Amino acid sequence: MARDPAARRLSGLPHANGVMSRLACARAKEARLDWKALVEAAGLTVEQIEKRETRIGVRNQIVLLGLVAEALRDEFLGFHLARDVDLREAGLLYYVMASSETLGDALRRVVRYSTLVNEGIRLHCPNGRLTAITIEYVGTPRHADRHQIEFVLTMLVRACRHLVDLHLSPVRAALVHRRTANGSEFERFLGCRIAFGAGSDQVAFERTVERMPVVSADPYLNELLIGYCEEALSRTRRIKSGTLRTSVENAIAPLLPHGSARLDEVASKLGLTERTLSRRLATEGLTFGEILNQLRAELATSYLKEGLPISEIAWLLGYRETSAFSAAFKRWSGASPRTARDLQRSATGAE
Repeated sequence: MARDPAARRLSGLPHANGVMSRLACARAKEARLDWKALVEAAGLTVEQIEKRETRIGVRNQIVLLGLVAEALRDEFLGFHLARDVDLREAGLLYYVMASSETLGDALRRVVRYSTLVNEGIRLHCPNGRLTAITIEYVGTPRHADRHQIEFVLTMLVRACRHLVDLHLSPVRAALVHRRTANGSEFERFLGCRIAFGAGSDQVAFERTVERMPVVSADPYLNELLIGYCEEALSRTRRIKSGTLRTSVENAIAPLLPHGSARLDEVASKLGLTERTLSRRLATEGLTFGEILNQLRAELATSYLKEGLPISEIAWLLGYRETSAFSAAFKRWSGASPRTARDLQRSATGAE
């Protein structure tokens, strides 16, 4: 199997405990797929998968989940894995939640200690009338992922239900990426509609859930586990936002469909002035226009592979005219979007 070009570029700065990767490989093994080849194509080794204590690069994990999902033809692999996994696979994080007094306490613990499980994401609880958890990607391009984020969101909902022994349903679920596949199974499981193509990744419950008692609460155990978590947190590297390029890409992606992926908007989202952002990009040999075009090219290729209509792809990338998108795509790839799609279909048929 040819090595995925994206995997060769992965630096893997943020790491995770690899639970998702190992679950995906187990699913591939059950289906009698060549899971070892998929692991290598994601820039990982079989030894990393087989040793549970080994941490795995978050970017490599995202690539691996995508490869396994494609091989299994499972559009919602991340959701399916999280739906079926034993919650105790989350390790220390699960037990500190399960021993908390209330669900509100448990959610505050998961926000504080989530990086012990995955350094590539940070959780936040924004103030508001709802109890919401927002998921932010750190040092990892958000646009490259679907399965990891759907795993995380599903696990959060399952954990809340398990801790209070009630079938809680979110009042809102939102994901940045878009979906062409039918997500009704995912929505039925959550008990609410999912806003795909949203500005942020978030799940929200009614504020009253915070007062719900955790059925397995144990204040003595919880105090002990918090001590362990704090000690582990003190030893954990503080992952920065990654390269400036990654931060710019993550800011651009949700702005594209609105036609507002401009330098001033992105600089504002990053807390910088236009001049400062331009200067910092220049020191890395980059320009805003280059990053924007390369991100559009990558997303266009992905959308074509999914089978989206070319007019819709143009809109998703911020073009108001299909002809403008077609001309840009030809500059990037040397072929028209229609020709590129035909070549993709031919290659898939050849396999």
